[in-house]
Amino acid sequence: MLRSVQGIVLRSMDYGEGNKIISLFTPELGKVGVMARGAKKVKSRHAAVTQLFTYGDFVFFKQRGQMGSLNSAEIIEAHHALREDLHMSAHASYLVEMTDRMLGDEEGSTYIFEQLKAGLMAIEEGKDMQIVVHLYEMKMFDLAGYLPVTNACVSCGETSGITTFSPAMGGTLCARCRYKDAAAIPIGEGALKLLKIFPSMDMRRLGAVQVKEETKAQLKTCMRAYMDIHIGVQWKSRGFIEQMEKYNI
Repeated sequence: MLRSVQGIVLRSMDYGEGNKIISLFTPELGKVGVMARGAKKVKSRHAAVTQLFTYGDFVFFKQRGQMGSLNSAEIIEAHHALREDLHMSAHASYLVEMTDRMLGDEEGSTYIFEQLKAGLMAIEEGKDMQIVVHLYEMKMFDLAGYLPVTNACVSCGETSGITTFSPAMGGTLCARCRYKDAAAIPIGEGALKLLKIFPSMDMRRLGAVQVKEETKAQLKTCMRAYMDIHIGVQWKSRGFIEQMEKYNI
């Protein structure tokens, strides 16, 4: 069956002497694998459109249970800046890696597609990359059924006096329940506010947010610990981001 869809390239791998296999995320079909024959060749009409982060119109032939075969494609947004800037590339890679590894074949949603598209654009436009990443992480937690409890104490349900975030228990803790997790992470008012609004915030409406470094540090600690406990994936792109942070690159 010939399919015509818009999609974002999540992964692009060399295959054989001149071909590429791309993992394509689409609003209609979810995540699909597509063979682009000859795409490795410099003069190939598919060389540019099969690059990582590319958003475009794709036409491919696909039979049920088989990999698609690319017929034609047109670039809508090339995202050159995301591939040329080291920091942008690392953070954008984390977004597409999460999408690629947390979704099964032909799994996805129009909403997540729009959030990813907006997230890549937000990074390219110079918006706070860490906030974009955390916002998208929250979308993926929700999709996977692991959304943390952030509007009340995960233990007793109290909505006031929240002082810490417990990745192991699955959300925030009030002062009275803090003792139940010795490893709970202290959070201030700013971090708590963002944790509360991330689940309902639409990436397409993200403005030029200004977040204190202390707040961002707390968010980073909370979100990374939560990701490690509940998703348990060794993210290559996040590991690269952490190396850049470690050596202040």
